[in-house]
Amino acid sequence: MIGWCAVQCAYVKECVSDNMLDRFRRFLPGFGQKRSGSRSSQNRRKGKGSKPSNRLRWFWLVLLISTFAFIAYAAYLDVTVREQFEGSRWELPARVFARPLEVYPDQQLNADQFVDELRLLGYRPVSKPREPGTYTQVGGAFVIRTRDFTFWDGEETSRLVRLEFAGDRILGLWSANDGTALDLLRLDPLQIGSIYPAHNEDRILVRLSDVPQLLIDTLLIVEDRSFYEHHGVSPRSIARALLANIKAGQTVQGGSTLTQQLVKNFFLTNERTLTRKINEAIMALLVDWHYEKDEILEAYLNEVYLGQDGHRAIHGFGLASQFYFERPLSKLTPSQIALLVALVKGPSYYDPRRHVLRAHQRRDLVLKLIGEQQKLLPTQVEAALDTPLGVLPRRTSGVTRVPAFIGLVRQQLRRDYSEKDLGSEGLNIFTTLDPKIQNQTELAISKELNRLVTGGANPELQSAAVVVNVNNGEVQAVVGGRDPHFAGFNRAIDAVRPVGSLIKPAVYLTALLRPEKYTLATMIDDGPLDVDLGGGNHWQPQNYDRESHGNVLLYDALTQSYNLSTARLGMELGVPSVVDTLRALGVERPLSEYPSLLLGAANMSPLNAAQMYQTIASGGFRTPLRAIRAVLTSDGQPLQRYPLSVEPAFDKVPMFQLTTVLRGTAREGTAKSIYQKIPQELTVAGKTGTTDDLRDSWFVGFGENVLAAVWLGLDDNQPAGLTGSSGALKVWSELMSNIEVHPLSKIPPPELEMAWIDRRNGFVVESDCQYAVELPFIKGTVPEERSFCEWEGGQKPE
Repeated sequence: MIGWCAVQCAYVKECVSDNMLDRFRRFLPGFGQKRSGSRSSQNRRKGKGSKPSNRLRWFWLVLLISTFAFIAYAAYLDVTVREQFEGSRWELPARVFARPLEVYPDQQLNADQFVDELRLLGYRPVSKPREPGTYTQVGGAFVIRTRDFTFWDGEETSRLVRLEFAGDRILGLWSANDGTALDLLRLDPLQIGSIYPAHNEDRILVRLSDVPQLLIDTLLIVEDRSFYEHHGVSPRSIARALLANIKAGQTVQGGSTLTQQLVKNFFLTNERTLTRKINEAIMALLVDWHYEKDEILEAYLNEVYLGQDGHRAIHGFGLASQFYFERPLSKLTPSQIALLVALVKGPSYYDPRRHVLRAHQRRDLVLKLIGEQQKLLPTQVEAALDTPLGVLPRRTSGVTRVPAFIGLVRQQLRRDYSEKDLGSEGLNIFTTLDPKIQNQTELAISKELNRLVTGGANPELQSAAVVVNVNNGEVQAVVGGRDPHFAGFNRAIDAVRPVGSLIKPAVYLTALLRPEKYTLATMIDDGPLDVDLGGGNHWQPQNYDRESHGNVLLYDALTQSYNLSTARLGMELGVPSVVDTLRALGVERPLSEYPSLLLGAANMSPLNAAQMYQTIASGGFRTPLRAIRAVLTSDGQPLQRYPLSVEPAFDKVPMFQLTTVLRGTAREGTAKSIYQKIPQELTVAGKTGTTDDLRDSWFVGFGENVLAAVWLGLDDNQPAGLTGSSGALKVWSELMSNIEVHPLSKIPPPELEMAWIDRRNGFVVESDCQYAVELPFIKGTVPEERSFCEWEGGQKPE
């Protein structure tokens, strides 16, 4: 047929050449020839048969042109069908997964936390875990049947595993079948979202061989009983459907074949016009001409529209099975199969979550039809009719609950993939998100912002946070605003605000890089400062308390976040040197080399701040923050890995000294209120940040394993009325009190030695002196001078 169309099209092309008239004369003698004599004389010659003869010629001409036009149009439709049907048929969204939970013996994890993880993953408690995704718990002992899953390093099949907990640790793992001890159990990760194509269609592709035969039989009985006999369009089906509908008193069958429905969904619009119906019929014939019936049926199973999830359109039986039942197709019951087929007629009208009665009636009708066709035994039909719909009350939305984190993932993916590839190639993206930490970050922001607003803060107060694994730079949580589920402005990445005192550690680190001149016991001047900027301009910074404090330890200048001593120290070091330190810490944003930079006149996002402090927390190793571990193709083939990248930026000695100061900030400095929330024995470090007029409240802090950067402020840049300690620090403390944080080590590198220093003068002093503070020094740099305690009242307290 198609070859014939091509020949005819070639002929049509030839007809429009210079010899067109000759071609028409061959078919229509006399066409285009000049006539001699008057009209009356011609009429007399031809007699009464002249007019019918002309009309006949014009009829054949119109018929010929119409035939050629139809052939050409059919050829065009044929090309359209083949190009789309044989190419990439569907744009598949990228699926984004959180980190998988890895469980191993002696891991710090308790039974309640494990249950929380299982619930997040949709595992169901049962008496006996026979199906994947189920578990049994008896006290601290679990038996769990895992799911099949393809990870970036290979496929893991479902298995039955026994776990036992002892307090806050895992006692052991064993195979439940033979008792073999296991070193590791890795559960399938939580899908946290998708990156959709422009039209927001979502589907899980299935092969025809993986579809239950009952589903195929039911679909054909209800939608197209002569599917394997007709050629794409079936007049007999139309007539039979009409009679069945009249007999039932309602629409129980459709007249369109599955092929026509596929064509309508795949190529055409839903408009009800004669033109669309003609196109549908022609294209259905062409599809049936080119492709095997099983191939057409498989395409239909993956294309049919079966529901709506917000902006996400549910297409295909594979995704519908998960959307309504959280089950693969192979695990569906006859009742569930009947309901999915029932939805083909009208997914919105028969939505089983909104219109239970309608869906129930339609499902029962489908069950009776397949019973009549003897695809189920009468007893099976009766049992299915008595079964509830079984639709999950809470839909498993593919619309992400973590839009800020997905925003970071997209930002990092754009370095390697186009936006079209992200929304059409069905990539599987494995990320670093920790669902528990993400949840606790959201709760901490919500709780503390509500408390602040109740206490009189501006109701429009906003917040953002980034949580990072110190050891590998993996981003574990991102919150972009007060409503963490709102996919709007992502403040964690895009809110670039002045950081205030967060920048000060870079000034002090620059000094510690010059041990021949500066130690933590160096005394620096915190007196009034006036810097001549030239042109009659002066810079006169002030401390937050509007006081000057004379000579202070370099250690105390940072723990108390004094502006005057910091600015004076930075001027001595040179602003360009401080900028170099910031670059080495990982700050890539533009920086102006003005003195005001020393006190925080630099703009960063929470993500930028987290990157800077990650280098400090890791002991001088700069690790680019990453939200992605690996990317796989739609069929599970490894496409790209995002391995750990570590670059030494600073020696461990000055970094330990700087961390000691930041520990002091948390213990006795501007961040000491931390210990109102977290245990006294938990050693952490951090730095507050407050900008002019209290517009921005910052805190970045870390333990041995985790770091979090928190910002609070108003989107219109008006004063929020919060310092770093009264705002962001509260959110940070609430978060850290609810996640696992390891204490910082106090053991110095071998190049350092500890000494007790008198804060009043920087001299060595006895450890029990009321002014004493223990500080680390590079060996050979401990002050030689000694100080003597002067106790209040003249006597050392007992």
